[in-house]
Amino acid sequence: MAWRLSKAGRPIALADRAAWLAETAAAGEFGLLCNGNESYPITMSGYFESAISSPGGEPLLMAHAQLPQDAPVVAAAVDMLENVAEGVRARWGTVAPGPVRQVIAAQVGPKSGNPDGPPLGLPMLKLPWNIRSPKVPRYLGWINYWSVATAEAIGFPDPSRDAELLSRARRTASGGWVVSLTATPLDLDKPEHLEALKRAYERFPEIGGRSEV
Repeated sequence: MAWRLSKAGRPIALADRAAWLAETAAAGEFGLLCNGNESYPITMSGYFESAISSPGGEPLLMAHAQLPQDAPVVAAAVDMLENVAEGVRARWGTVAPGPVRQVIAAQVGPKSGNPDGPPLGLPMLKLPWNIRSPKVPRYLGWINYWSVATAEAIGFPDPSRDAELLSRARRTASGGWVVSLTATPLDLDKPEHLEALKRAYERFPEIGGRSEV
């Protein structure tokens, strides 16, 4: 991607992409890139998260991409997550459809405006700065990338317990894992998808800091 967005949200071609990225990287981030196609927008950015806001008190770079949720993107989703995560040397990452991300936001707490707790019977997840290690994923998505360190932190894989997940998992070049919870994009209106997500949270109590005292 060799375009940036104007303040009005219009794509602007980058004459020198490398120089522009180097300039934005001076603040520990990388600027919002896009594909320049307003009818099929794809964006990616990296933002700095301070130590006080991060698990384990360690400053982090958070990479985020937004893509259309159509058949070509769904078909390439595993490869895209693996390539981005390995490229930025991520500890963990997810692909999550928009409605699932809204549910994730409602799970993180506690929130004064959500006295009844998370929706759909899902577990409460700790706020990022209350999680002890950046190796521990904050939440689960449809497709999940776990580095070697993260897989070790959550205890994956256990052949005796993870047969279902391993049937939709593959190793990465660095030795990490890409694991899909369901064969098709996670849709929490489908009871079988909701149950798959609940089973994964039950299997990995470390995720979201839930096993921490």
